[in-house]
Amino acid sequence: MHQIDIHLEKDIYEANNRLADANAAHLREHGVRAFDLLGAIGSGKTALIERLVPLIRKRGLRPGAIAGDVYGDDDFQRVVALGIPAYNANTGKECHLDAHLVEHALEHMPLDEIDILFIENVGNMVCPTDFRLGAEKRIVVVSSTEGDDVVNKHPMMFRGGDIGVINKIDLAPLVGANLDRMESDIRRYNPGMKVFRTNLKTGDGLEGLLDTILE
Repeated sequence: MHQIDIHLEKDIYEANNRLADANAAHLREHGVRAFDLLGAIGSGKTALIERLVPLIRKRGLRPGAIAGDVYGDDDFQRVVALGIPAYNANTGKECHLDAHLVEHALEHMPLDEIDILFIENVGNMVCPTDFRLGAEKRIVVVSSTEGDDVVNKHPMMFRGGDIGVINKIDLAPLVGANLDRMESDIRRYNPGMKVFRTNLKTGDGLEGLLDTILE
């Protein structure tokens, strides 16, 4: 039974990776750079998109977004309000986006009108890790309100990421979170990951983050 489970899991991941590679190639053909946003519910993924979109426009680039959720369109409506091309990708019962869902989402996106595409994954710190979508970089968002042990509890999320964002730094003193510990844990699991501390209420820390996203 265990052998069957192992082979089944391997087949699922391999099939997803083939689709992810196809998504990446499709995006490159249209000159779109895509970024997968991972993090828990309430970490600040949608708020990050809201803050970055005006800055991206100031640099002469055209943003777009795919909003991933199990159900509903709350985040999607926030993205639509920004006046950018967007698509709502509901997963139903699944706790993550996969390459197949993103493939279909891309069919609804005007890719020739987009330079930077954010793919906001379902709010979850475990499931999305194993499923590549075709994005060129993964941005992992955590907040101080999740506790300063959140990184240590979810190491795989950071091992597979490219950019780390520690959000809600203004609330750290109120919840007793040690930001230095959070950043140290990130670097322990992924020494090469670039880490930024942000306050998305004020926009602190965003310019350097955007420079790294676009470099």
